[in-house]
Amino acid sequence: MKIPEWVKIGKNYDIDEGAIVGYKPSRNVPSLETIIGENARIRSGAVIYAGSRVGDNLETGHGVVIREESVIGDNFSIWNNSTVDYGCKIGNNVKIHCNCYIAQFTTIEDDTFFAPGVVVANDPHPVCTKCMKGPTIKKGARIGINATLLPHIVIGEYSLVGAGSVVTKGVPPKTVACGNPAKVVKSIDELKCPLGLVDNPYKNGRDFLSRELDLKNQQYFSPNWMDSFPPKFT
Repeated sequence: MKIPEWVKIGKNYDIDEGAIVGYKPSRNVPSLETIIGENARIRSGAVIYAGSRVGDNLETGHGVVIREESVIGDNFSIWNNSTVDYGCKIGNNVKIHCNCYIAQFTTIEDDTFFAPGVVVANDPHPVCTKCMKGPTIKKGARIGINATLLPHIVIGEYSLVGAGSVVTKGVPPKTVACGNPAKVVKSIDELKCPLGLVDNPYKNGRDFLSRELDLKNQQYFSPNWMDSFPPKFT
């Protein structure tokens, strides 16, 4: 594909035919300059609008849209048919799964995870637009499948939002919230693995995988854990 002159992209990029980088928005923006770091992998059907900045190691699925005036850190993964709307701030090591919508003016901090189908809202009075502001999702938070996050709220560090929840109020750090409307039900460290594969899925809010990465010198799984995988269902 031809890369427009207003796009600056780092070395070792891989962009499929049918992807668009530097698409001009219909909104007036201060600058069309678009910056994408090194090692970008942009798959067919993805559209990255002009006027955004993305760090190193971007990876998209198919049909992804990243709108203008967003600032995104390193190691951002976003999968099929998900959209980041304009004016968002996203940190490092963020993973957004398929069919998610991130509304304008949302802030997502480092190391967060969005399961498939998460929807983020930003306008408490739809169509008014005067107080548009998405939620703030703090470092290490995890949002379960098909959850909805309403405007202006804060999802605390290393918290977990359960599948299908509608979150109308803030969630404290290192807690589990679920339901409609979502309510805090326990500390995240109280969660147990239903299959018994690990003693504590979370310790001090941090998940098993992150702890293993620290302890095993970047090896993803300990030998003992792998001995019991895949799980045996009874």
